[in-house]
This record gives sequence, C-alpha cells and structure tokens, in this order.
Amino acid sequence: MRKETLFSSNQLASLLNALPDPAFILTRSGRYRAIHGGVDTRFYHDSSPLIGKTIHEVMAPDRAAWFQREIETALRGRAMHIVEYSLTPGDIQGLAINGLSCRLWFEGRIQALDFAVDGEDAVLWVASNITARKELEVQLRRLSEVDALSGLLNRRKLMHLLAEHFDTFERYATPMAMLIFDIDHFKRVNDAHGHLAGDIVIKTTADVCRRELRNTDAPARLGGDEFVVLMPHTSGEQAAPIAERLRQRIAESLHALGAVGEGATISGGLAEFGAADASCEDVLQRGDDALYRAKRSGRNRIVSID
Repeated sequence: MRKETLFSSNQLASLLNALPDPAFILTRSGRYRAIHGGVDTRFYHDSSPLIGKTIHEVMAPDRAAWFQREIETALRGRAMHIVEYSLTPGDIQGLAINGLSCRLWFEGRIQALDFAVDGEDAVLWVASNITARKELEVQLRRLSEVDALSGLLNRRKLMHLLAEHFDTFERYATPMAMLIFDIDHFKRVNDAHGHLAGDIVIKTTADVCRRELRNTDAPARLGGDEFVVLMPHTSGEQAAPIAERLRQRIAESLHALGAVGEGATISGGLAEFGAADASCEDVLQRGDDALYRAKRSGRNRIVSID
C-alpha cells in the first residue's frame, strides 16, 4: 500500500503561502481571518493589513455590500461560486494598502468551508488578477466597434445601437433623432489633392463631431465620406439646432484646412423614429432620402423629414 505523504503544520503553511494568487478566509460577517499566497508581486499588493478587519471597515459601502452578497451566495450554494470584479483606489477606505493605484480586475473563486472559523461559517476566496485579459478584451472590442480612420463608431456598432434604440422606442416611445450626412465635393478633394488629403478631411470632420456633439450622442462613420449621428432622447425639433451647429462647425474646420478643404461642406438629412416605422432601417432610409434632398437643393444644408 502506498504511504500518504504527510506534511507538518509548518510545511502546510509554507505551501499555502507559496500560492501565486492570494487566498482569503472570510467569515459570514465579512471578517478577514487569514490570507495566504499572493506571492506574485507583479499582480498583487500586500494584503496582510486586512487580517482581523471586516470588509465594511476597509471598503466603500457599495463594494462591501457586493462582497457580502457574494459570500452569502457561496455559503448557500456550497459549490464553487465564480465572479469577476474590479477594485479601484476609491474602493479601499480607512486602510493604507500599497500597490492599488489604478483599476484592477479579478476573478474570484469562492468555496464554502465545511468547518467554522471563530464560530462562524466561512469561505475560501481565491482572487486571480485578470487585468491584462480585461485590457485585451477592451482593445479587441474597440477594434471591432471603432472605425480605424475616423476613430468614430463603425457601421457594425452603429447598426447595433440603432436596433437597440428602436427596441426602446417601440416599448416606451422614447424619442430618438438621427442625422445622416456626407461631405460635399469629397470626390473633388480626392481627385485634386489625393487620398491622403481625403483622409485629412474625414479625420477633421470626425474631430468636429467629437468636439461639438453631446456626450449622449453617438457619431459613426457609415462608410466612405458618409456619417451618422444618433441622438437618443431627442426629438427631431430638438435635434435640428444641434445638426445645424454641427454643419457650421464642420464647414469652418474644413475651410481652415486651406486648399484641401476648399468648397468642402456637409449636406445632411434629419429624421426621427415614428409610429409608422416597422424597423430601424425605415428611419435610416428616411434620413437618406432627406440627405439627397439636401444635395439636390444646393448642398451645404440640413433637411428634416417626417
């Protein structure tokens, strides 16, 4: 019979403390009773000052309440409970912990213990730093949602948002206006000055959108020299002066480019969701119709359509 390897208490303590990820023993009341591991100083700060304190003493109230709920969930389920969460310097209060200087992301694996700690039910909470993975996810999401040239939302993300807002409109009649516009004489810019000059015109137009629009608005590059601006919680009447100001500011910025932007302005069509719309494509089509009316009417103008 194979003999089991036995470890002394000191050896077991050494094994636990050699864990790369920190393992917290937390009681039902949220008290830190022990902390093991976390030796990888690239990803973890020294958490030893937490021992003996409760999460309510060292965390902002909303974060402490969240941790308390997750402990209760693990104790009820008795099975492994896995969560993802972030911590910022503002989440830690009343305790000086070196190393937490920015937002960090963790995966928590929480397991109820089958014995009491200081007379309370308790859990083992292993925290793995996943900040690098989260940052990569953000980068990949940005690449999939943002137009590389303009830095605005791309067509894929635009259509997703448009569909979401249409669903909200159908349920709650929440107004939303949409401006679709393109750059007048853009082909002439490319023909006379080259495609790099055209890129400058696109980027300048995008910069004005970011600068002049509200935080709640969503500007996107539909393709080529065509742009769309979604204006949530905004009627067509409310959107009209916003669209007109944008037209004027873009014309001024393109004119400031000198010969490259000479004669470059924008023409746009403004539409809003209506009761007769069967889908978000209906309002997009109406905006497109209004855009071509603006073109036929002499360019450098915004035309509204019901």
